[in-house]
Formats: sequence, C-alpha cells, structure tokens
Amino acid sequence: MRTIEIYDTTLRDGAQSEDVSFSVEDKLRITEKLDELGVQYIEGGYPGSNPRDIEYFKKVAKCRLAQAKIVAFGSTHRPKKKASRDETLKALLDTGTPVVTIFGKTWDFHVREALKVPLKENLDIIHNSVAYLRKHTDKVFFDAEHFFDGYRHNPEYALKCLEAAQDAGADCLVLCDTNGGCTPTVIRDVVRQVKKSCTAPLGIHVHNDSDCAVANSIVSVEEGITQVQGTINGLGERCGNANLISIIPNIQLKLGMKCLTHEQLMKLRDVSRFVTEIANLRHFKRQPYTGDSAFAHKAGMHVSAIRKSPETYEHIRPDLVGNSQRILISDLAGRANILRKAEEVGIKLESDSAQLQDIITRLKELESQGFQFEGAEASFELLMKKALGLHKRFFDLVGFRVIIEKRKEGEEPLSEATIMVKVSGHIEHTAATGRGPVNALDNALRKALEKFYPLLRDVKLHDYKVRVLTAGKGTTAQVRVLVESGDKDSRWGTVGVSENIIEASYQALVDSIEYKLLKEELP
Repeated sequence: MRTIEIYDTTLRDGAQSEDVSFSVEDKLRITEKLDELGVQYIEGGYPGSNPRDIEYFKKVAKCRLAQAKIVAFGSTHRPKKKASRDETLKALLDTGTPVVTIFGKTWDFHVREALKVPLKENLDIIHNSVAYLRKHTDKVFFDAEHFFDGYRHNPEYALKCLEAAQDAGADCLVLCDTNGGCTPTVIRDVVRQVKKSCTAPLGIHVHNDSDCAVANSIVSVEEGITQVQGTINGLGERCGNANLISIIPNIQLKLGMKCLTHEQLMKLRDVSRFVTEIANLRHFKRQPYTGDSAFAHKAGMHVSAIRKSPETYEHIRPDLVGNSQRILISDLAGRANILRKAEEVGIKLESDSAQLQDIITRLKELESQGFQFEGAEASFELLMKKALGLHKRFFDLVGFRVIIEKRKEGEEPLSEATIMVKVSGHIEHTAATGRGPVNALDNALRKALEKFYPLLRDVKLHDYKVRVLTAGKGTTAQVRVLVESGDKDSRWGTVGVSENIIEASYQALVDSIEYKLLKEELP
C-alpha cells in the first residue's frame, strides 16, 4: 500500500485568507490538533516576514508533538548575495526546525520581470540555496513556484529549475499551481513529463482559483506524487488552497492509499470544525465528508432507502471521518423521515398509526405557512410530542410588551420588555432591558421563569437569524426567525413565523425554553 505524505500549510497559506488572522496561541493550538490528526508536516510560517511567526517558532519548539515535523518556510537567497550570508536563509535556520521549505522562481517570465536576473543566475540561486540549507537541516523541500505556468511557456527552463534543486539535494520537488488556474488534464500531463526528467520525490501544491484544487491533487497522486500540500477547509489566499479535508479521505478511502490511521481519520470532522472555530468563521454545511449536510437526507424516498441500507445514498460510512447521518424534516418528508426522527429522540411511533399521519399533515401545513424545521429540530420534536400527548405546559403567557425608545440622535435606542406569565397558578410579572427588542424580550422571559426553573440559567442563545419570506411586501413581509440555543451538553434549533418579527422571535424563544425543560424531564 502506497503511503502519501500530508503537508499542512494552514498556518501560513491558510492565514492569508481574507477575514482570517491567527494569533500565536491560535497557531499553537492548531499545531497540536494537526499533530493529533496525524499529518506528517506542519508549515508554521515565514520567519523572515513578521515577528509573530518568529515567536511561534520559539514556542512551538517546546511543544511535545507525537508525529508531525514543524517546517519553516522561506525563499531562495536574494540575487547578488551568497547563500551563507542571506538574511532569509539565516532566519530559516534560526528557527531550528528539522525541515525547511523554500520557494524559487521556475517561470522564466518571473525571473526576468520580478527577479530581474539572467535565467542562468536563477538556476544558481536555486542550487546554492538548497545546497546550503541541506548542510544544516534534516530535510529541504523545494516549492517550484508557478511551475505549471512556467512549464507551459518554457518547459525546458522549468525542468532545469527542478534539476538544479534536485542536484543540490532537495528531498522533495513540489510542483506549484500558484495561480490556481490549471485543470486536471493539464496537471496529469505535466506530472508525467516531470517524472521522465526527475528522480527525486515529487509533491503537489495547488490553489483553487478554477475550483479544481482537490481534483488536481488527486490526479497528481494517481500519477505518482508522494507529498500533497494543502490546508484545512481549503483556507488560503483568493479562492483558497487545496482542501485537505477532502483530499485525505479521497486518498485513503477512494484510492486505497495510506496517509493516516483509521483512528486518526475519524478525527477529521473534529479538526475541520476546530480550525473553523479558531478562525472565527461559519462552518460550511455542505463541505464534503465533514459538513453537517454531508450525510443529511431530506427526500422521503431517500430516507426510506437508507433505513434499509445506508449505502443506497451514502458513498462512505459517515463514522469513518467522524461524521454522522442526519434525517431532515421538511414538506418533502415521508413516513420514513418522521419514523427515523422519532427513533432518534426516543419516541415510539408506529408506521400505521393515526398520529403519524397527523404529524405529517401538521408538518406540511406549517411549512406552507413559512415554518422550516431543517434547522429547527427541537421545534419539530415538540410538534411530535404535542401530537402524541407527550408535551407538558410549564407556563402560560398572560401578555408581554416591548418598548423601544430613542432619546437622542447619535445614541443607541433603549429596549425594554415587560412580560407576565402564569406558572402553576402563580402570576409572575417582570421587566428587563436588552441590546435590541428581541434580546430584551429574551431577558425578561428568562427572568420571569428562572425563579421557577433555575436550570434555565444554563441556556445560552448562540445564534439568531431572520429571513424575509414574502417578497414585495416591504415592512409588512412575513419573516421566519431561527434561534440556536444550547447548554453545556448540546445545542438545539427552534423556529417562529409571523408578520411581526417580535412575535416570531417569541415563538422560537418559547420553543427553546420548552425543549430544555422537556429534555430535563421535569415533572
């Protein structure tokens, strides 16, 4: 079985993504997570470019990593300077990493226009840089920048650049599609030609500007590449880098080659979500293999089939990559969806029962009004329990009022909510302020109920979304509010729909509270 080396560059290339900025502590935490995943190489940064990366290399040297080797990244030495006296190469060696990666120009256009040196001098720069570093480190990888563009314009010279690095002792020649514009056919053909000229191990580093980065990486592996570079979740400049979250399982589960252990592969979803959280980005629901929607089923026919055999609509077992199967509830749902969802939450429901038909009918009525339960599974569970007589009322609303007051131009408006509820015959009347009317109403409702149900203090509101449902009606449009709440153990979604955004929000907030109380099985 062939083994493919995984080279992660999330901490450098990934950090160049728009809206992403990793602190030193962020980078250290991600390093530990990548080591747990089992990647062979972690590119920590460019020590010659900023103080943050210098600090990272100092701190990561004290980390006890089980497998991964830390890599320092930089460029070849500058023209008119000797390798032994070049500040960039010195900075790389000062990191003390066992592996160093340097990039060099392989497109003659860049050599003439960017470096402004003769083509022969660039070959000497590549050779001398690799040879010097090779004397002082365990391994040196050479990133052939813009290689595929260079090969298209001047294949003879591009190959000479690789040969210069190979002759100097480079441990891996990494072919870079730096502009990200190549297609798999081009990548395949060029890799085949390179293999005829070079004997050193080859790597691939591609960007995703043509949305082909994963495919380009896979065809490279099929053609004999032994090292794949990429980032977690495809983070990177412009359209991003090759996405290791897709590449790793494709190599292991589709090509039958090895890059991680089975146990490590099962951590893939966890690592994907961890990096997303550290980067302060939203999780991509439709990400292959690890996204929430990767193994989510909505159509009734599909659900009926996977209940008999998951392989009918799932290309792998979700648990192989740490994911799980989900059944979505919508107006497309059939009996199989409802039965499967009932099983998941421990509700006994017979396939020929009148209650099942009642649930289906009620579901389709509500969705025709604008309700959506795909992101509000807690609200759907409450719907089922109401139909089956398993729902409990913990309080009754007597009434609420929300006041918004703006006292001065340039100042934030003041929001205050007053609410009255009845709990076991007792009337509780309270008020609260908030950062906006919905937050004020949420605070007032909790304040009124926490006296009777202290465990509600554990519930936090994590996300709040509003969607306009009826176009063309302006401020009288019907809206749907989706609320995500959670406690220390889990998260759940609830929904409300109304032409009044406060009323829709109240519906979703009440469902969230009732779900928590029912979850705890309070009497």
